[in-house]
Amino acid sequence: MDQIIGFFETFHPFRHLLFAILILVLGHGLIKFVTHWIERAMTRAQVEPTVTRFVSHVSYFILLIVVAIIALGQLGIQTTSLLAMLSAAGLAIGLALQGSLTNFAAGLLLILFRPIKQGDFIRAAGVEGTVQEVQMLTTTLHSVDNLLLTVPNSRIMQDTITNYSVTPTRRIQLTVGVSYDDDLQQVKHVLAALIAEEPCILKEPAPFIGVSTLGASNIDFMIQVWVQRADFRQVRFGLPEKIKLAFDQPVRCSGG
Repeated sequence: MDQIIGFFETFHPFRHLLFAILILVLGHGLIKFVTHWIERAMTRAQVEPTVTRFVSHVSYFILLIVVAIIALGQLGIQTTSLLAMLSAAGLAIGLALQGSLTNFAAGLLLILFRPIKQGDFIRAAGVEGTVQEVQMLTTTLHSVDNLLLTVPNSRIMQDTITNYSVTPTRRIQLTVGVSYDDDLQQVKHVLAALIAEEPCILKEPAPFIGVSTLGASNIDFMIQVWVQRADFRQVRFGLPEKIKLAFDQPVRCSGG
């Protein structure tokens, strides 16, 4: 027994340090458990994954600061003066990191107003891609050419956000130029027939075909059709090819 007491007396000067380390270790484990529980609870409540991850990240850093303050209190540091120092330091850091604070505020706005969410295909800040995650300071996008793009949140909020995934249908608009010598009624008939034969083009809203421009050397037809979002690429790049092939066919004249 004397040996055990002597052992603890040996480490008596360091007991506050040991307690502080113990608080940090156990606190970090508790923080991970709490944040994991928050994620699971929000997932069960069918909250958007983007919101869930953002709340989890913010909760992690707030709880980490609380645990660090408690651990410092074990070392004899006055938490009141520490909080005052942190406030002053926070002001100085805030002035130095205005861009980061702007990105953080923009991240909050993205979460609150939800113009984008995980899985949406968007164009913003000069880039486009599928939203992977809205984090505290940045948003990650997966581009169509398999690149991971990290965009500051403030740039997204300051730019026009084009979200291609919100509505189930999209409109395709094409311009087809023909010669003044061509029969406009025949051209319109060929275009209407191609549109009618395309199964991916929706009947409602009805397709539109009309003359849009009388140019110096050609006449422009405007074509507007509606498709399901999943069929956009197929029709957008397939229809012009079908139009060109149809125009290459010789005109069949009726009569004797």
